[in-house]
Amino acid sequence: MRVLIVEDQALLRDGLTRMLTAYGMDVATTPADGTGLAERIVAQQPDIAVVDVRLPPTFTDEGLRAAVAARRAVPGLPILVLSQYVERLYARELLADGASAVGYLLKDRVADVRQFIDAVGRVAAGATVMDPDVIARLLHRPDTLATLTTREGDVLRLMAEGHSNAAIAARIAVTEKSVSNLINSLFAKLGLPPSADHHRRVLAVLSYLDHA
Repeated sequence: MRVLIVEDQALLRDGLTRMLTAYGMDVATTPADGTGLAERIVAQQPDIAVVDVRLPPTFTDEGLRAAVAARRAVPGLPILVLSQYVERLYARELLADGASAVGYLLKDRVADVRQFIDAVGRVAAGATVMDPDVIARLLHRPDTLATLTTREGDVLRLMAEGHSNAAIAARIAVTEKSVSNLINSLFAKLGLPPSADHHRRVLAVLSYLDHA
């Protein structure tokens, strides 16, 4: 697997490179500058690009904007964004193109090697992977979620993290049929049509929370 790393912090960039290389991945880096970054990502056509949100010259959202632009040029190009903060706008915008193979992780997650490597592999394979802390912050809306049961809230969080019905069933120790019923129920309560499509479910949740 070819991985492109875009990270301006030298220690983190080197650590990511060593970690991914140790797991048999072919790692390349590119100058961590927002200027022309989208074009550089597209030119290299990696199996996945791991991109920091805040890059020079302004350290605001250069990485995110470059990721969005690269996916416009190459729809579905796998992108895993790293951020030091929970930014609901970044999470929503990353998903807004309607394609899968995207991820949003807090940089703290890099310390958990297995979790990070798993996230890289899942995004490269076309999954949507959202950091649990990001999901928790996005779902912290008591006014809109008060109608959900505790179990429905658990299912919504796991669904938003990108888990399949089977994985959710295993996590909360129920049958897949029960998960399907819970999903139908919670979407009905939130006024959202149920969907079997993995990524659209995540996008629907984030879109609802962003505009509610």
